[in-house]
Parts: sequence; structure tokens; C-alpha cells
Amino acid sequence: MISKRIAVRVQAEDPISQSGVVAQLRTRPELRLLEAAEIGQADVVLLVADGLDQRTATQLRALRRTVAAALVLVVSTLDDTAMATAVECGVVGLLRRSEATADQLVRVLGSAVRGEGAIPPDLLGRLLEQMGKLQRQVLDPRGLNFSGLHQREIEVLRLISEGHDTREIAAKLAFSERTVKNVLHDVTSRLQLRNRAHAVAYAMRQGLI
Repeated sequence: MISKRIAVRVQAEDPISQSGVVAQLRTRPELRLLEAAEIGQADVVLLVADGLDQRTATQLRALRRTVAAALVLVVSTLDDTAMATAVECGVVGLLRRSEATADQLVRVLGSAVRGEGAIPPDLLGRLLEQMGKLQRQVLDPRGLNFSGLHQREIEVLRLISEGHDTREIAAKLAFSERTVKNVLHDVTSRLQLRNRAHAVAYAMRQGLI
């Protein structure tokens, strides 16, 4: 049984880079390369750049807003700041140009389609270290975590999930009822959640309660 081919749109900062990558991938039976007008059909958009500068970041954010495809980035140089920006821009596959052989590209594109993501092992270690530093130095002092919720917001949502009403939550946390209502309003507004049930569901999906 032949698996469905991965629909890939290759985009690059310059036509020479684009032609080179397209030539690498054109003969691969696992892939179907798309023209610019077909980008809406893409399973993956493969963006090739020298580095992750402001222009490339803007392009990635625009792609994330306008296409449903997974994003894979191939760059010549990549420092820690650029790596964090790539993650923030929604990139799920990352490769250095020096390592971007046809076989590696096909592997990373396949991982991106399956939702698995792919990053060089040495970069993964640095990314995890960065995330730990961000949690310790920036989020913890502010009572935040990567979910964007304050600890008191998590506590309110936990008590709601246990069936407590506003009055009971206020009594348990030594808040006023108005404070509890304000906490819920802040959470639902900031995270664009519909109501308190949606907020509880969000916290549960994040593994917070």
C-alpha cells in the first residue's frame, strides 16, 4: 500500500537556495512539491533562510496565521535567541543547512506532518536549558508558568472543577467574592476563553489541575 505523499511548499529568501532545495527533493517519491499558488494545499511549508532575523520571523508568523501547514525551518546559522524565536513562531522542525541532506529533510518533513517535531539533539538541550532559565528567572518571580496563569488563578479554577461556587471559593482562599469574579474575568479575557467551564477545561488540558 502506497502512503499518501507529503505536500510540501518550499520557500527561500533567494531563488538559488530555493532551486537547490527543490532539486534535492524533486525526485523523492514521499513528497509532492507545490507551486506558490498551491500553498493552501501544503501539509508542510519548508522555509530556507540564512538566519532567523526579523524578516524571517515576520514571514514565519504570517505563514502561521494564513496556512494550516506545519512549519519547518532550514537556516545557515542559529543562536539561542533565534532558536527561541523559531519556537515562538510555531516552527516544529529545525535543521541547519549544513545538515540538510535530502534524507534528513524527508525525515524532518515526515515528523512535522505527524506532529512529532524535530530539532538537532544539541539544540534541544540548549532549548530546554533556556526554558528552565525562563521559568526560574522570569516566570517564577511573577507567580506565572508557561500556561500564562498565575498561581491564584490556578487555585480558583481547581476549586471550580471540584464543584465549589463563588462564595465557597472566596471563603476557602480568603478572597472577597468580587476578587474571585475578577480573577475569572481576567483569565477568560486574557486567554480568550468563553466561560468558566472553558477555563477549567483549559487548565485541565495544560495539566495544571
